[in-house]
Amino acid sequence: MIYGYVRVSTDTQTVENQRFEIKRYCSALGMQVDGWIEETISGTMDFDKRELGKLLSEVSKDDIIICSELSRLGRNLFMIIEILNICMSKECRVWTIKDNYHLGDDLQSKVLAFAFGLSAEIERTLISQRTKESLARKKEEGVVLGRPKGKGIREEHKLYHKEELIRIYKSAGMSFTEMSKHMNVSRETIRLYYNKYMRSLYLPNIHMSEQSGL
Repeated sequence: MIYGYVRVSTDTQTVENQRFEIKRYCSALGMQVDGWIEETISGTMDFDKRELGKLLSEVSKDDIIICSELSRLGRNLFMIIEILNICMSKECRVWTIKDNYHLGDDLQSKVLAFAFGLSAEIERTLISQRTKESLARKKEEGVVLGRPKGKGIREEHKLYHKEELIRIYKSAGMSFTEMSKHMNVSRETIRLYYNKYMRSLYLPNIHMSEQSGL
């Protein structure tokens, strides 16, 4: 099976350009797309919450997923690596048009996987360094990052009064998944707390990149 994967971030964008690219690419190679996956959703959304996640659960050996570029799969390196690892483990190939990658169970794919893995490790180190620097600076400024005993439903939450820590992690580029490892809570716990208590109150003051994993 050959799948065409098309993703845009907002309703104001159109999938037609990407669809046209994939059709033209396949035509030049004498191939035909058997199925299309099109979605309008941010690439920072976890892939298993997208239509892409359903596709990855269904692909099998020798299937091919074609997209215009790797950034269509996800907006941060960690997510793209995870997606590629799933495809490689299932011996499903990923082809991109603009990047000109043909990723599968071959030497090029293994070399690229190593390069991506090394890049991810470097990025993790940089995130950790930025986080430590931010925490040290906040500590010097007298900001309390601990969890005082509080009252009410929100105050009883395990993340209560850790908003500043979450903000620091976000500004350092961490996704909720990465934060969960550092804070010893589940990714869903952090995501729900952020969406319920922090988004409307803190979003204007947070420097957020699209690679933050929100």
